[in-house]
Amino acid sequence: MEHITLLLGIVIITALVFDFTNGFHDTANAMATTISTGALKPKTAVAMSAVLNLVGAFMSVEVAKTISKGLVNEEGIQPEVIFAALVGAILWNLVTWLVGLPSSSSHALMGGLVGAAVASAGLGAVNGGTLVTKVLLPAVAAPIVAGAAAMLAAKVTYKLGGNVGKKTSAKGYKAGQIASAGLVSLAHGTNDAQKTMGIITLALVAGGALAPGSNPPVWVIVSAGMAIAMGTYLGGWRIIRTLGTGLTDLQPQQGFAAQTSAASVILASSTLGFSLSTTHACSGAVMGAGLGRKGGVVRWSTATRMFIAWGLTLPAAAVVASGAELVMRTGDVGVAAVALFLIASCVAIWLISRRQVVDHSNVNDVQAAEEPGVVTTAMAAVTVPPTVAAEAAAEAVAGTTAAVTDEALKATIPAAAPTAPAAPAAAV
Repeated sequence: MEHITLLLGIVIITALVFDFTNGFHDTANAMATTISTGALKPKTAVAMSAVLNLVGAFMSVEVAKTISKGLVNEEGIQPEVIFAALVGAILWNLVTWLVGLPSSSSHALMGGLVGAAVASAGLGAVNGGTLVTKVLLPAVAAPIVAGAAAMLAAKVTYKLGGNVGKKTSAKGYKAGQIASAGLVSLAHGTNDAQKTMGIITLALVAGGALAPGSNPPVWVIVSAGMAIAMGTYLGGWRIIRTLGTGLTDLQPQQGFAAQTSAASVILASSTLGFSLSTTHACSGAVMGAGLGRKGGVVRWSTATRMFIAWGLTLPAAAVVASGAELVMRTGDVGVAAVALFLIASCVAIWLISRRQVVDHSNVNDVQAAEEPGVVTTAMAAVTVPPTVAAEAAAEAVAGTTAAVTDEALKATIPAAAPTAPAAPAAAV
């Protein structure tokens, strides 16, 4: 193993902690729909996802190369910069997990790395072309492509399965969901596990333990794969609830369409070396599948909160990382202060999460109905509410029935015969 200094060791451990949070933060991407439709038990689903994430980590290193060689210039980057980037990414992951929003762990890491690099060496430390073509453009394209593919797949699925019995169809698609969920987990390992491999490799280069341009060593691949697998097994139940039941209501056919579409997009991006957000791809696919069923709806208030979180991910992580980098310029005291801040923040977020526990036992509980949006309110203002119309119709029917009944009774019940006057009593 390469020569590892104390600071470099701290950076590597922090990177693996980020990988761990990435695992439980992104479990929902692979297993939320499978759990919500009942295709797999929650604990079985996360166990299967963990194993396949580990397998996927060994399948490619293209994304790791994008992180370690392409996004920032290796020259002049110090281990402190990598540490600051990880602090920003970890805190964003934990905050969004706490509120149950499926944001991008990948973009949190990218934002942290960019923010720390700029604070350390200026704008020239970031390769703008790589940032735009391999991070920002895929961030916009992934949910659109995956959503369109999932909506089309769901429509085709319902059309082809229209003549099949409901029970037989549901059983078959649940089996398909299990297979497609496994494919998403495998794809997640090929993409997200490599990001931590890339960041550790970059730290090793920055610390002088590896030559510039080196590929991730085997021990880095193994440790990153194990960390994300363990995080996946714990399950990010809060985000699984949001993606599985909070965004739309899915049937097995829709779950199968969503997972298959997302897996295809993720695997294609991994092959091309794009640092794609699996969260964006899977969330877009879920929304597309929700709209692919006749009568299906998307809860747009939840989707809007999710979109806002996506937009804030890169800048928020960048701001925290740049602040951490500035503090660490003071030397060992600054590094210790940032490390203590990270630990204290993680503990505080965990304690807050204990106030309302979400786990495998209640992950599928129905959430409170969302408030009506602007469009719904406007439509309600100009449309006779169904309940009012129904009540009016019922009253009209009741009134007509009452009138008919009265007339019928008058026509069918004979009137009483007139009583004859009594005869006068005979005189005695």
